[in-house]
Amino acid sequence: MAEHLTKETFIEKIFDYENEKEWKYKGERPAIIDFYADWCGPCKMVAPIIEELSVEYKGLVDVYKVNTEDQQELSSVFGIRSIPSLLFIPVDAQPQMAAGALPKDGFVKAFEDVFGIKK
Repeated sequence: MAEHLTKETFIEKIFDYENEKEWKYKGERPAIIDFYADWCGPCKMVAPIIEELSVEYKGLVDVYKVNTEDQQELSSVFGIRSIPSLLFIPVDAQPQMAAGALPKDGFVKAFEDVFGIKK
């Protein structure tokens, strides 16, 4: 299951944006963060795909979700203007943001291209 992040768990597991100027990912595996809201139709379409990926890529990719309604500070830190927005975080490179609902094969391709993970 995808893990829901709060500001505190984000700072602990992903990036301490309050104290760090340069991006420095804290995780050991690549990660994806789904910025969503419960009322968002496209977010509801992506949600089951995110859950499938969290199972299929367990141990390879960490899968997180951020509710933009509850975590408005996190949303503003990343300049989230539309949802769903998906943040792909490689271990040793800059994160990449993708806006809009992706089909499952879009995620699989991104995992290959961005993370170098092929199943």
